[in-house]
Amino acid sequence: MSVETEPLSENTADVIVVGAGPAGSTTAYHLAKAGLDVLLLEKTAFPREKVCGDGLTPRAVKQLVAMGIDISEEAGWLRNKGLRIIGGGVRLQLDWPDLASFPDYGLVRKRDDFDEQLARQAQKAGARLFERCNVGAPIVDDRTGRITGVHAKLGEEKREVTFHAPLVVAADGNSTRLSLAMGLHRREDRPMGVAVRTYFTSPRHEDDYLESWLELWDRRGAEDRLLPGYGWIFGMGDGTSNVGLGVLNTSDSFKELDWREVLKAWCASMPEDWGYTPDNMTGPIRGAALPMAFNRQPHYTKGLLLVGDAGGLVNPFNGEGIAYAMESGQIAADVIVQAHARPTPASRELALQRYPRVLKDTYGGYYTLGRAFVKLIGNPKVMQIAAQRGLTHPMLMKFTLKLLANLTDPTGGDAMDRIINGLSRVAPKA
Repeated sequence: MSVETEPLSENTADVIVVGAGPAGSTTAYHLAKAGLDVLLLEKTAFPREKVCGDGLTPRAVKQLVAMGIDISEEAGWLRNKGLRIIGGGVRLQLDWPDLASFPDYGLVRKRDDFDEQLARQAQKAGARLFERCNVGAPIVDDRTGRITGVHAKLGEEKREVTFHAPLVVAADGNSTRLSLAMGLHRREDRPMGVAVRTYFTSPRHEDDYLESWLELWDRRGAEDRLLPGYGWIFGMGDGTSNVGLGVLNTSDSFKELDWREVLKAWCASMPEDWGYTPDNMTGPIRGAALPMAFNRQPHYTKGLLLVGDAGGLVNPFNGEGIAYAMESGQIAADVIVQAHARPTPASRELALQRYPRVLKDTYGGYYTLGRAFVKLIGNPKVMQIAAQRGLTHPMLMKFTLKLLANLTDPTGGDAMDRIINGLSRVAPKA
């Protein structure tokens, strides 16, 4: 039997959002701005660390602007102009494209600070944030099977509480215990990635391009070995670089290698004056899963909506998660606001059923292309040939940047935009 620590009215809302990462905080912000009563439940306390590359593309910047976040350099944000790609003996620097739909710059910000900014912005909009609130089992209506709230343990003393709402948003990341408790399991036919990263003090900390290494060599054995994945170096502007690698589970090497050791070996191959040595490491190597291409569905069922990593929204082309977490949060909030205004349960349910359809219309075809891409680059030889041949053609790489970063104008764009948009439209929206 749960013990109420607050009056029932204070534990009841229009919507409960579980998880105050980028997906949850964005959802809560837009819901609160529209006038809904929102509970935002975060299991840890801010500030808190998350494993990430810390680099934000123009897609994520657009979402930050929409939330009214101060993204000025004075507020601690480091801007970047584009992507530097290294591979096949070639070094190519590509600026973010000039588009009507997205800004022409990216940003860098550490996740421990970034997530808190979004959560506080949701609070300012009116969301009620509970930190140190560890959500456990869902509360399910025995008659309808719908989720109507959650059980949780609150504070350092772990007091048992219940929260109630007619709608719950699962923004609790890749592990998404809430989704699992509602019977939504991961699809094994969808790609999964792993990211490992650490920080080094480095003279390269003010680099104004994100840097991606397309060839990831393991030089620890008798013969050099090309691994399936890519490495990154992102200057943080604070005296440190975020250095990491992303790897796909489509490769034979995925389970057999210790990726932390691979990262150490890769860093050891860097020029010594960059400072990527154990003595300059400012924190441990940490890893996290990257759930890609809608790897958990349906995104709405029985009062539960999935956003961000909980719904497998990571872009399979480039491992980017934050932009899609925030975008799915905004989409979910828009659907919920419209459903909330409907007069009957049947009409509200009809509106809510639109959420997975909007997600598939928005990303489904593009993610299908991404799954095909993932299968190709799971073969290191394919990746090597692509790097060696493709990087010598700047126009082809400009197209590739737009495709991989999902940066096109939906209407009125150039020929590259029309090709990418056309391919995404005709691909199955699975």
